[in-house]
Amino acid sequence: MNHALRRAMAHAKMTEITLAEACGVDAKTVGRWITEPNRIPHARHRWAACEALGEEEAALWPNAARSALTTGPDREIVQVFPYRSAAPASLWKSLVTKAQRELLFAGYTNYFLWLEQANLASALRRKAQSGCSVRFLIGDPSSPVTAAREAEEGVPLTLSTRIAVTLSELEKLRDVSGIEGRFETGHVNLSVFRFDDEMIVTPILARRVGHDSPMMHLRRRQTDGMFDRFAAHVEELWSRGRDIRETGRHGQA
Repeated sequence: MNHALRRAMAHAKMTEITLAEACGVDAKTVGRWITEPNRIPHARHRWAACEALGEEEAALWPNAARSALTTGPDREIVQVFPYRSAAPASLWKSLVTKAQRELLFAGYTNYFLWLEQANLASALRRKAQSGCSVRFLIGDPSSPVTAAREAEEGVPLTLSTRIAVTLSELEKLRDVSGIEGRFETGHVNLSVFRFDDEMIVTPILARRVGHDSPMMHLRRRQTDGMFDRFAAHVEELWSRGRDIRETGRHGQA
């Protein structure tokens, strides 16, 4: 019996039928997921179930998550998604919720977070008030780097428009100490999101927006490993950044 899956369904008030509908399978298949603990659903069905139940894959199907771990130099890689949009929103929610010391959002716009994570502003407010550092590294909307990337993407919802959404959301949190934001452009092709000792890294591909790019979930396991290298990179960019609250041509953030 997959007790973890059964408990998650009960907590989410979902039946075999409703979970099956969310995952695009029949109810009998969900029933087998519960009664046959060694049965591992297809990856897309696992991700859909995690999304519906608000749980991490490792909690529901630890064998599937364990099979993705390695023992070599890349052992810090927890899982990889071919598209950021393929990762369940529950993963991001879980990482934010579990973080106690540090949250760093170094996406060029961070726009998708406000759309995909319900009540993110409230969660960030609570984190900061409990002593957690919350930082946003954002692309400079007036930079030539931003303009060049906008031309390459060629989409109606431009980078500067997406950045404006994040600036607007951060303005609502202006009264909260512990929440900071800086402009920088050195991460236009690489997004890094840190949650204590876990991290999401997304290399942005040519002519692709963030949700179309591959995504890695990392967990720190060693000194000067992949995690530390990406962390050092984004800290260097942070040190070069300019406070979004500075007045000037951007106005107040």
